[in-house]
Amino acid sequence: MSAATLTPQAGRVTGPGVSFPRTLNSEWIKFTTLRSTWVLLATTVLVMVGIGLLGGWGIASGMEQMEAAGQDPAAAGMDSSLLYLMTSGGLDFGQLIIGSLGVLLIASEYSTGMIRSTMTAVPSRLSPLFAKALVVAVVAAVVGIVSSFITYFLLQPILANYGREFGLDVDHLMQSMLLSGVYLAVVAVMGLALGSLLRNSAGGIVTLVVLLLVLPIVAQIIPFDWVQDGVMPYLPSNAGRQMVMLETADGDLTQWQGGLVMAAWAAVLLAGAAVTTKARDV
Repeated sequence: MSAATLTPQAGRVTGPGVSFPRTLNSEWIKFTTLRSTWVLLATTVLVMVGIGLLGGWGIASGMEQMEAAGQDPAAAGMDSSLLYLMTSGGLDFGQLIIGSLGVLLIASEYSTGMIRSTMTAVPSRLSPLFAKALVVAVVAAVVGIVSSFITYFLLQPILANYGREFGLDVDHLMQSMLLSGVYLAVVAVMGLALGSLLRNSAGGIVTLVVLLLVLPIVAQIIPFDWVQDGVMPYLPSNAGRQMVMLETADGDLTQWQGGLVMAAWAAVLLAGAAVTTKARDV
């Protein structure tokens, strides 16, 4: 046997090669080194906490004024359960910011052409998509949970001025605060999937806003029973709100049902993104 046959072939990869953990690490580095990532995450926390504190202060002060006027706040639909929900009161706005982050995470790569380098480095194509989804979902979940707990602890001194502070032992409160993170994680994945499907940041963000904010408003003003009973509860943001409720009314989706509906939206969009990622050129 000659020495030439023992020489490795030129261009052969002798290392461990591309793996999902390596792809995940690469996506994590890209995610954390973008300034826009930190700006949007900080904005999400500030918005969620700020709205929760303002909402809690407004409800508590309103209840005090009604009691001073000899009125029953409960008769006007204002009771302590509304204060409990303020720990996640900023979700409606926070979801739009964190969802936009999910869109930008992948749509910006298509607009800059960086996606070509990503797909060249990871020819399987689906690994980067799923790695991005995992990264943004975990970060969004942490942001949601942290925001809820910050809101809770900052809200208590405000409510103490009105004698309406409450503890973490309120039934289902901890569950609701933790599920706020799950809610944001699912929205972030939906945003990522839309960004992959449309490959355009503006288009993805607008579509997300329509899906989460505009469609529920439009559906609410349509007076047909099949819309009110068969469509509205299954829109992603409506189902998501049920997921973080402390208690659900009879006939409404339960917390688990709401979570499953919202997860189904994310799964369908992500599956569509996976199919198009494999089928279309970059």
